[in-house]
Amino acid sequence: MRNAVVKEWYGGTCEGVEGYINHFNKIIDENMDKIKAKEIFSLKPKAIIVPHAGWVYSGFSANFAYRIASNTKPKRILVIGPSHKFPIEGISVTLEESYETPCGILPIDKNFSIELMEKFDVANLEYVHVEHSTEVQMPFIYHYFGEIPVVELIYGNYSPNKLKEIIKFAIDENSLIVISSDLSHYYDIKTANALDSHCLQAVNDLDLLELEKCEACGKIGIAAIIEAAREEKLTPFIVDYRTSADVSGDESQVVGYMSALFIKS
Repeated sequence: MRNAVVKEWYGGTCEGVEGYINHFNKIIDENMDKIKAKEIFSLKPKAIIVPHAGWVYSGFSANFAYRIASNTKPKRILVIGPSHKFPIEGISVTLEESYETPCGILPIDKNFSIELMEKFDVANLEYVHVEHSTEVQMPFIYHYFGEIPVVELIYGNYSPNKLKEIIKFAIDENSLIVISSDLSHYYDIKTANALDSHCLQAVNDLDLLELEKCEACGKIGIAAIIEAAREEKLTPFIVDYRTSADVSGDESQVVGYMSALFIKS
């Protein structure tokens, strides 16, 4: 079983997880009359981009995308995140049996994981799978999808073009894709907003040249889903953007967070 290492980032207990999610949804529900594009809540995305900081900072943004993604009925969910602890070459999939969350156990789709290893340039480096960029997604997945099979992919120095092919294959196999990425780190709020605007525009326009101006720890994943979206005719929707200053009030050093959907046209 893949054990949790940053439980405190998302409440620590099932009660803590559910408390966060209920709080996020209450905010959405209480402000529904202010949301212009209410139809967005009926969309069925093939892929989402979500942040991966502590939920107190980025959880609202991530929950927004997961709440909409719960309209779908995928066969499995691929969670794709950058490696923060280990500077690896390539991409790795875990072959553990299951993934621990505070509210229950998610089965890992080992057969699909092995298929990715056989078809693509995917390794099995278990030591890298102690990674918060993917872990903080799992409690959301359990809440909204129950005991759905998951596939965890962690990348380091890896080609977005190669990752694009994995994403396209997985989408064709009725998988929901979760791209995990935060945006700019530790700039003042004005600089962060300016830098992050390039990330938002790149996703909105499916523009890889614009993405070059973006600073994001999961930039490879964002580039890959942009490429896949262009080839698979997916339409992007930015659903939320905020920074850590929205919670902390400190505008001197902030981290940016975005959530986005990709819908089949």
